[in-house]
This record gives sequence, structure tokens and C-alpha cells, in this order.
Amino acid sequence: MTDLGMALLLVGAIMILLEAHVPTLGVLGGPGVVALGAGAVLAVAGLGGGIALAVVSAVVFVAAGLGILTLSLNKGLAVRRRRIRAGPERLIGHLGVVRAWSEPTGSVLVDGSLWRARLSPGGEDQPPELHEGDPVVVERLDGLTLAVRPAEDWELVR
Repeated sequence: MTDLGMALLLVGAIMILLEAHVPTLGVLGGPGVVALGAGAVLAVAGLGGGIALAVVSAVVFVAAGLGILTLSLNKGLAVRRRRIRAGPERLIGHLGVVRAWSEPTGSVLVDGSLWRARLSPGGEDQPPELHEGDPVVVERLDGLTLAVRPAEDWELVR
């Protein structure tokens, strides 16, 4: 019984550590906490400790595991809510300036880089005309082509 308890303690600790490094939103950590509790009860009972000592040790191990799991889940969810800050996807919502435009595409300068762009499909009957120097906002990214729309006045004030 002691060997099984020690194995469960080890497996539970490994699963909680994996959850901390590979955020699976509790898929690994939850069973790891259960394994810690069961392992503590089996290990203490197998070593001849009383039932009270087994329960206390299980509560301590489960509390510690839940604390680590809660911290890991909070950090994992915070990372998922963050806005993308690297790669081309970070350009969405940024302002740019039209450098050249001939319907339906053109080139736009965004964050110091020249991109191929096209008008983002909108609800207007008449698509707006873009001219050199017009400010635009990046709405979407399709491969290496930006989908842009004319910037509104409130977007130009920063």
C-alpha cells in the first residue's frame, strides 16, 4: 500500500507540474490533485499512521495542489486573453497610410512596413475611394494582404 501511495504522490506531483508548464486548463492538474490526496492517504495508512493523520496529510497535499493549480489556471487564462503582440496579426487595429491605390488593391504603410492591401468589405452601397496619403485602419489579415477601411476622425486622435 505504501508503494502505491508513493507512486500516486509522484504521479500527482508530475501532473501538477505539467499543468504549470503546459496550460491545459485543469485537464492534467485536476486528476493530479486527486492522485495527491489518494496517495497521501495510502502512503500514511501503509506506514502505520492513524486515519486522522492520513486525512490531515491528504488535506495538506490537496490544498497545496489546488493552490498551485489555481495559480496555473489564472495565469493560463490571462495569457489567452492577451492581445497578440508579435507577428503580422499584431497589425489588426493599427493605423496606416495609403502610399498608392488603384482599385481594388494598393499599397499601405503600416508601422514602417509597406503592405499590399485591399478594401475590407463593408455595408456601404458605394465603396469609398482611397487616395495617396489617406489614413486607413487594418481590419483583417489574409495571408500577406491587409484588409483595410478608411480611418474615421475619432481614430486619428491619439
